[in-house]
Amino acid sequence: MKVKIVNKSAFDLPQYATSQSAGLDLRANISEAAIMKPLERKLIPTGLFIELPDGYEAQVRPRSGLAIRHGISLVNTPGTIDPDYRGEIGVILINLSNDEFVLNPGERIAQMVICKFERIEWESATDLSQSERGDGGFGSTGKK
Repeated sequence: MKVKIVNKSAFDLPQYATSQSAGLDLRANISEAAIMKPLERKLIPTGLFIELPDGYEAQVRPRSGLAIRHGISLVNTPGTIDPDYRGEIGVILINLSNDEFVLNPGERIAQMVICKFERIEWESATDLSQSERGDGGFGSTGKK
């Protein structure tokens, strides 16, 4: 599938790290290092603008290496980019560690996965069919 992209960043287009990677790495389009204090959130620009086909979304997800090594994650994960959005892709990072984190220009900060989606129509009802699970939630399937 081809997706139109405008790259106003100082870096190459996002790429898959391996031949079977699901996510494309997004980079911090910043001109100088930024320090993130513990529990601080920052909106990090990527310099990227995309045009997705109808019926597709882009999901922006944390990178596992940043999460395990530095406690860096995304506040709204996964972040959803709708097919009609034409603005710059921004990544809302949060430092969940007890240490300051130095974010460098061009650092890989998130991954973006392109997914197909379906739209629904609500069908009003007065009751729902029975299921094995029923209304059990919040850990109820682990109780036997």
